[in-house]
Amino acid sequence: MIKAAIITIGDELLIGQVIDTNSAFIAQQLNLAGFSVAKRVAVGDVYNDIKNALDQTKQEADIILITGGLGPTADDITKPLLCDYFGGKMVVNQEALTFIEHLFANVFKRPFTERNKKQAEVPDVCTVIQNKKGTAPGMAFFEEVNGRKKIFISMPGVPFEMMAMMTDDVIPLLKETFNPSKIEHRTLLTAGIGESMLADMIEDFETALPTHIKLAYLPNYGMVRLRLSATYNETPNDTTEVDTLFNTLQNLVHVYLVTNVDETMEQTVAKLLIANNKTVSTAESCTGGYIAHLLTTKAGASAYFEGSVVSYSYHAKEALLQVNNDTLLTHGAVSEAVVIEMAKGTLKNLGTHYTIAVSGIMGPGGGMPDKPVGTVWVCVGSQQKLIQRKFEFRFDRDRNIKLTALYALNMLRQFILTDDSN
Repeated sequence: MIKAAIITIGDELLIGQVIDTNSAFIAQQLNLAGFSVAKRVAVGDVYNDIKNALDQTKQEADIILITGGLGPTADDITKPLLCDYFGGKMVVNQEALTFIEHLFANVFKRPFTERNKKQAEVPDVCTVIQNKKGTAPGMAFFEEVNGRKKIFISMPGVPFEMMAMMTDDVIPLLKETFNPSKIEHRTLLTAGIGESMLADMIEDFETALPTHIKLAYLPNYGMVRLRLSATYNETPNDTTEVDTLFNTLQNLVHVYLVTNVDETMEQTVAKLLIANNKTVSTAESCTGGYIAHLLTTKAGASAYFEGSVVSYSYHAKEALLQVNNDTLLTHGAVSEAVVIEMAKGTLKNLGTHYTIAVSGIMGPGGGMPDKPVGTVWVCVGSQQKLIQRKFEFRFDRDRNIKLTALYALNMLRQFILTDDSN
């Protein structure tokens, strides 16, 4: 299999000021195209560190993809370094210059300076990859190391610019240059079981897999994705083998199966709502609107999502959701009785087919002996039926919020699947 390495450049990555999402996207695209990622390296804006990373990765990989350091300021040293590294000189690329001038005149509507013009300069030994989303063109360099063909591609660090360049230009160039393996992926999502217990459940299945098919465990916030990856030297004419194994895997984990496609919990719920022509609303206290945020990340969410009431205080619960003051004083906001009234109030006020209501203590403070941090009550249901459940998460605030949202969405998913009105 052709191996690739990813080098991300920038001091901001090393000090944690910016999270490196570029590497994840690049690795996903490479894997889908049939290339194996051997290494990911992050380096600062230091000439020798970048040069050493290039020297090392080209010994281990045939494809070296670089992001960052292509801006117009003094700390952006990637372009002049690559020019030196491959023995070139800087020249103006006319196509890039014309596009940059267009951006400043018609999109940015700002003066075009000499510094901006330097963005169109590239080493004369590179193949230019035009940037359709920004001012820094990409660059491809070809070299032979120990008789093996190598390609170095430098892309901008701005994520949306890099993503467009990666999918539209870089992947096609890599496929043209190399003959990648063909990979077939099958992914499912489970909830309600931990990674280790899941591994015990399917141990015999995993042990019996042929050598060209691998099983990956991808845990995250109370859920585990399982991915089967089959690698072939050429495009398979028949995927019966991997499909049969994937069906077996689904049957083994069916009790915990959420979906048999590579999608999130909220995407699964959205598809269920659309398929059944139903709508949902949320009444959120401890999650502060996070469930509504997840439900509206999908384009076209207005087809199934009506709205949300973020009722953080007692007053908001009473005024917006008609929660009874006596219920709050008697049971407290984090209680079964209160989430039931929150759910009923949302169904009445927003008129949706389904609703989710949550109230809990996310931490780090606010816990009590009978209601420690991480205590959450969730209620989901319809006008005809409501179900409630208490959770105790015991994690930090951020993880408690995310787990509450995902467990609540899973409760709704299960409710929809058993709803007789569908």
